[in-house]
Amino acid sequence: MKRFHIWTIGCQMNKADSEALGAALQRLGYVPAERAEEADIIVLNSCAVRQSAEDKVRNKLANLKALKRRRPEITLALTGCMVNSHEEALRAAFPHVDFFFRPQRFDDLLRRLPSGNDGENGLPVLPKGITAFVPIIHGCNNFCSYCIVPYRRGREKSRPMPEILCEVERLAAAGVREVTFVGQNVDSYGHDLPGKPDLADLLREANRIEGLLRIRFLTSHPKDMSPKLIETIASLDKVCEHISLPAQSGDNEILKAMRRGYTIEQYRDLIARIRAAIPGVALSNDIIVGFPGETREQFNRTYALLEEERFDTVHVAAYSPRPGTIAARKLPDNVPPEEKQSRLERVESLQERISAEKNAAFVGKVVEVLVEGRRSGKWHGRTRTDKPVFFESGGNRLGQLAQIKIERAGAWSLQGVLAADR
Repeated sequence: MKRFHIWTIGCQMNKADSEALGAALQRLGYVPAERAEEADIIVLNSCAVRQSAEDKVRNKLANLKALKRRRPEITLALTGCMVNSHEEALRAAFPHVDFFFRPQRFDDLLRRLPSGNDGENGLPVLPKGITAFVPIIHGCNNFCSYCIVPYRRGREKSRPMPEILCEVERLAAAGVREVTFVGQNVDSYGHDLPGKPDLADLLREANRIEGLLRIRFLTSHPKDMSPKLIETIASLDKVCEHISLPAQSGDNEILKAMRRGYTIEQYRDLIARIRAAIPGVALSNDIIVGFPGETREQFNRTYALLEEERFDTVHVAAYSPRPGTIAARKLPDNVPPEEKQSRLERVESLQERISAEKNAAFVGKVVEVLVEGRRSGKWHGRTRTDKPVFFESGGNRLGQLAQIKIERAGAWSLQGVLAADR
């Protein structure tokens, strides 16, 4: 029996693409392999958002050259955003790679496999996990000055709502209990479809699907989050109280240079409205430090935003210019690397303290956890607000909604005991 291994780096869209490809390979009779060395087909799903991600992919490809030399019969393939951007250069640099194919075009690979598959690219089926990513919109129209995504993924293209709902129904029937709708900007969903349905409409329809316990979505753009969407999240029992809302900076001049389309005052007002409408909501943030021209005073405004608004999680990255973006063409990368690193570490240290303090408030409380699997002898899952929880229990708890009393809390996870489950 032939085996496949998919290595994925990057955003949730990449993870969703990898899930779909894995399902298609299993329909052909292939089985997953934990390690690349055990596989007959190896697929690397690449990311081009940051240079560090590209470097990891190139290193992985270089490391696989020795394996390909030892086992020339294996099939090695590369997909993802790097293929969209510079396929010919990659072909020249890595001649040991057999196939290059673009995201959502994995039929280009399947039709070349020995099974003689006809290349049909249907809906992803039967993932083995309790959770699944479901793409609802591809591409992005925003063209933030630092971001390569619109150039790699193209303009926004929404999937028809009936197609998405059919996929979710199939997933729920197969045992999936939580779906996460993903897109570069999910708040833009539906603007290009007949009748212009939006994300709120999709959430309402998905909330009716039998067997589905939870719904999440990633990622939102602050300028596009409507009062209707906030009200819908607050009113639907299956939609989790967790919103990813990247600010990227706390300074208006930097936000303008980034072409984000809002001011920090508008962003703070949005947070206030969300928290007023959705009690207990968890908010995540993304921050870029060291953007071209960012002064220490401007960075301090970002730091103040994080300190005052106290987000549940913050993902921080040091700016790195991406060739072809507006910022790389027009703005000098003039913040020294050591200053970028210092600012990054300050944000990480602040957020670790805030996350620890917020998580400590859960000690002694009972929270609902969707059990996703076992790790190191313990069951693990997440709360509705996306807090990782670990607990010990006998029996099979997979896929259950367990009531867990929290006994210990750290910055990044909670530990507890089973109080009740259903």
